Amino acid sequence: MLAALTLAWGFNWTALKVALNEVPPWTFRSLCLGLGAAVLFAALRAGGQRFVVPTGQWRRLWMLALLNITSWNMLVAFGVGFIPSGRAAILAYTMPVWAVPLSVWLLGERITGAKLAGLALGLAGLGLLLVESFSGLGRAPLGALLIVGAALSWALGTVLQKRFPVKMPTGAYTAWIMLLGGIPIFIGTLLFEDWRDLRRVGTAAWMGTAYNVFIAFAFAHWAWIKIATSVPVSVFSISMLLIPVVGVVSGMLFLGERPAWTEYAALVLVLAALLTVLRPGRVRRG
Repeated sequence: MLAALTLAWGFNWTALKVALNEVPPWTFRSLCLGLGAAVLFAALRAGGQRFVVPTGQWRRLWMLALLNITSWNMLVAFGVGFIPSGRAAILAYTMPVWAVPLSVWLLGERITGAKLAGLALGLAGLGLLLVESFSGLGRAPLGALLIVGAALSWALGTVLQKRFPVKMPTGAYTAWIMLLGGIPIFIGTLLFEDWRDLRRVGTAAWMGTAYNVFIAFAFAHWAWIKIATSVPVSVFSISMLLIPVVGVVSGMLFLGERPAWTEYAALVLVLAALLTVLRPGRVRRG
């Protein structure tokens, strides 16, 4: 499941870039969340599964939806427009840099030497890209900061997801947080954008949008929640650092992006961080 999630979200950075070249960001996220949630609810109904929210769980659902869905999706949607998709993927998956200390603080997870090493290596990769982004006006530091903000929001939401678990099946929980997290975005679309702009959207952008709806949202969000609630946050978070590698390669193959030396160096650091926690035995000990 982790391998499928890695490919799904890795290639999505290319699909995201293609779609947002033509589809306005608020409208794009509304389509992804609205249709993605609809697909999940339909699948639950067809499978005879219940999706009623248990008593006392609404407050937790709203909190997690705003952090993991609303903030993440809109910060990424605006940030990816300023910087290459590969760079955005690397910055977004610095989430473990923030998730590891948050999990120690809020969950009481044990911090090991391997986790500290992974944290340090991930932080080094983040620092390298941020310093390079600020070194010249043409590097769009605003885009980098928006993506890092998304990573912070996602990290906090992931930790709180384990700190305050919602007592629902994974499928129903995923569908509900996508729908609830989408509500502020639906309102933003009505206030800031015009749906008639979709008439000018081309085939490639529609294909990128469809990939987001069915693969990156309906499937990948379900898989992410299934994994994130089953293993320690620190191990899960750092293991997902392979996703930006797929994102960089995808951008090179399909968008013709040519990463700078700093991005290659950051990827090396990210892969080194990955290896510190994925050795046989260490994952089992968590």
